[in-house]
Amino acid sequence: MSDTLPLFGKLALVTGASRGIGAATAEALAAAGAHVILTARTSGGLEEVEDRIHQAGGSATIAPLDLIDGESIGRLAQAISGRWKALDILVLNAATLGSLASVPAIDAKEFARLLMLNIAAPQALIAAFDPMLRASADARVIALTSSVGATPRAYWGAYGASKAALETLVGAYGEEVKNISAIRTHIVDPGATRTAMRARAFPGEDPATLKGPETVARAIHDLALSDAPNGHRLRVEG
Repeated sequence: MSDTLPLFGKLALVTGASRGIGAATAEALAAAGAHVILTARTSGGLEEVEDRIHQAGGSATIAPLDLIDGESIGRLAQAISGRWKALDILVLNAATLGSLASVPAIDAKEFARLLMLNIAAPQALIAAFDPMLRASADARVIALTSSVGATPRAYWGAYGASKAALETLVGAYGEEVKNISAIRTHIVDPGATRTAMRARAFPGEDPATLKGPETVARAIHDLALSDAPNGHRLRVEG
């Protein structure tokens, strides 16, 4: 790998990296020279992404884990910190849509699981990797959101609430560390994108009319390399 690549020598961690936006983002960061830690529940998808990265001349490590298991996040951080000194890019992409339902009809158990993955897991990741992020000379925490986090939509209350919470959590972290570290936090709204989650939410939609995950990945790549200030928000257009 050439040391002239813009992210050469940098370490990135991408959650939900086995498919969709997460996979495309991992590949884009690896192509720019970063070593990428790939996490998701299913090892098969991660191995396919890792193979594509290696075939393209990049480097990656897979770490299959269930983000709902808080202890697994701690073990991952311990393993990574034992090999690398700093984490330069943390992409909080993993999320679940849950069932689209009116607020009174939200299933309590499903809602609890959705909140665990969409908001509690990102908090646990930030907590576990905070020392490594602080050790970076230019760290970025990039969280993926949705328009329903800011603009309520009927039947999207559960998912929208989790994204509103994620934006507030990540923004608060950015305010806490902005004067004592080189960490900057960013929020990315990918907009309508051709993903499995989108297909589940809009089953009658023609996927050919949507932009591909690689478009969002390129925007995240560019953001990670930019001088965008702490708290910067980006919506990816088609």
